[in-house]
Amino acid sequence: MRVLTGEYRHVPVMLDEVLAELDPRPGEVVCDCTLGGAGHSVELARRVAPDGLSLGIDQDDMALTAASERLSREVPEASVRLLRGNFGDLDDLLVEAEVPGVDCFLFDLGVSSPQLDIPERGFSYHEDAPLDMRMNSGNHTLTAAEVVNTYNEADLTRILRVYGDERFASRIARRIVERRSKAPVETTLQLVEIVKEAIPAAARRHGGHPARKTFQALRIEVNHELDVLDRGLRAAVRWANPGGRICVISYHSLEDRIVKHVFSELSQGCTCPPDLPVCVCGHVPIVDVRTRRPLVASDEEVAANPRSRSALMRVAVKLDVTD
Repeated sequence: MRVLTGEYRHVPVMLDEVLAELDPRPGEVVCDCTLGGAGHSVELARRVAPDGLSLGIDQDDMALTAASERLSREVPEASVRLLRGNFGDLDDLLVEAEVPGVDCFLFDLGVSSPQLDIPERGFSYHEDAPLDMRMNSGNHTLTAAEVVNTYNEADLTRILRVYGDERFASRIARRIVERRSKAPVETTLQLVEIVKEAIPAAARRHGGHPARKTFQALRIEVNHELDVLDRGLRAAVRWANPGGRICVISYHSLEDRIVKHVFSELSQGCTCPPDLPVCVCGHVPIVDVRTRRPLVASDEEVAANPRSRSALMRVAVKLDVTD
């Protein structure tokens, strides 16, 4: 989760924990799959320089430009390669980077502050803007407005309940369908108004902004975030060198569940019945999971950076399957 302060600067969440778990060493290859303002990448690059390589991935041109300038200014001795794209396409991006393997992968999930803070992107429920919510308008044709105005009531309910954990999903979906029958729902504040009308007044007084969960659910649907995460994690495991560390910071239970599932699946060994004399399944552990329970931000960090409150960190280490 990236925090915009003044210029495009990055307040990195759980930086001490990231550095302790990834333990980047001189000469290694590190890959920040969610570059943002390079808050994590600056420290990773500093630790592998001058002979190591720091890779950074982001689909936002603003992030790439700002990160490049910051890395050049703060770690001029580092070898850096920045790649424009989505970590769901990690295989293609690392082929482009021409690296044989990676020693440290970092995924810091969530919406970057430039997307939150630029009203035109349509992520904010505080500013009026077109309902867009595409992370990268060049790669996705579906917008939040299209979801809101074309999905049937049952699908809208499912999205809000599953992706947003929205208690009043069916009421909100029904109200959306009623409103759009009169005129399309085209802006963020139109949708906020609908959500407020659908949620009982007593419930609106608790739990933060009443539209927060609805906006989260639509963002996940528009950008296929959960599928992208599963694909990117599995690619990272494939590209990790033996002993390579993979660190993921997620911000809601759906993301954390996927990380936990992928790591658990890839850490499983033989699944044959115990009475079989020899293994016939061929399953071998690919990773060792370092965090049976996710790490969380310290009380001090949460006080200084409230966005870290929901951060959940999981870490796995690539095993040498040739042994």
